[in-house]
Amino acid sequence: MNRIRLPRVAAAGLASLLATTAAMAQTDAVSGASPAASPIDRSRELPVHRIPKIPPAAEAYYAPDGYHLIAQVRDPDAQQSGDKRVGSALTYIFTEDGTTFRRINDRGQDACSFFFPDQKRVIWTSTRDNMGMPLGNWSDPGDYPAGAELYTSDLYGRDIVRLTHNPWYDAEVTVSPNGQWIVWTRQIDGKASLWRMRADGSDEQQVTFTGDWQPGAPFYLADNDTIIFQAWRESDYGKVTPTPMTVFTIRADGSGLTQRTFDREMTWGPGPAADGRHYIFTRIIDGNNHELFLGDLAGDAPLRLTYNPGFDGMKSFSKDSSKMVFVRMAGEGDKRGLYSHVMDLSSLKLGVENFKGIPATPVPANAVLVTDFTVKR
Repeated sequence: MNRIRLPRVAAAGLASLLATTAAMAQTDAVSGASPAASPIDRSRELPVHRIPKIPPAAEAYYAPDGYHLIAQVRDPDAQQSGDKRVGSALTYIFTEDGTTFRRINDRGQDACSFFFPDQKRVIWTSTRDNMGMPLGNWSDPGDYPAGAELYTSDLYGRDIVRLTHNPWYDAEVTVSPNGQWIVWTRQIDGKASLWRMRADGSDEQQVTFTGDWQPGAPFYLADNDTIIFQAWRESDYGKVTPTPMTVFTIRADGSGLTQRTFDREMTWGPGPAADGRHYIFTRIIDGNNHELFLGDLAGDAPLRLTYNPGFDGMKSFSKDSSKMVFVRMAGEGDKRGLYSHVMDLSSLKLGVENFKGIPATPVPANAVLVTDFTVKR
């Protein structure tokens, strides 16, 4: 979810990467990494394999069975704008061995998606009913597709139910572990806030009310009440590169806002593990190199997971957190793009059997404290 609509993170190389990934939707960040990257240092990575037979895709999420995934995938049938900056992808379900590849939606442009925990339905973002509106740009927070709405369907794209009906941007959607609540990001007049509603689309509630801060990439933690998310200041966008992002948690009723990171680094897309303590995120290091790290709400230093001088990002855990799916720039020539990969994380022991509640985060001595995040009006 996140995932997450990242503002400008690296100006250099932006146009070339967007051209390479022209049909990608929901690319919350775009990499400034050179297409001619150095080899991956496989001696320092946990086991990784690329999912075979699947076209370039973005932001996949595992089904509860740890075998099926859902993502937006490059598709020529998606609505095309003629602007290579605008993604052209539709929602697909596929398996991590590439043996199943099934389209869920057949028109418009799609973005983030997610499984319900019973694995009977999925939720996804699309412009399918607003194809007459300006397409916008999924990677530009100043031009998000205003026609993006939220839908649920069964696993074959049948029994489609439209949940939102408005002229705004609704995306970055995920579902609570108990399946009772949906949380997402809504942007109104350029201002983003977190919202939630029940699984049937009823009882919409605004969770955050902010001005300069732009929250996104929300996920429920294992207690079904705490939401972890990232936020960045609009006043930083385009002025500080990469855009600083702070991780917060908040209770679903809008109370208990808690700052979880305390620096001016880009901590993009904090996807939570089942243990309620750890999360994975993307950070830019060494210029324009996007790498994945394991963060810790209890305050331990992040653990670097990828060692690839290119783009690694848009990631999520399997339900048991024994593996993660992420996208990595791969391929050659006209086949180069963002492809789904899987990393084996079983050695890190991040499963629900280690859940001991949501820990407090110690505030370091040199903390950059946030005092201007408005929660309620």
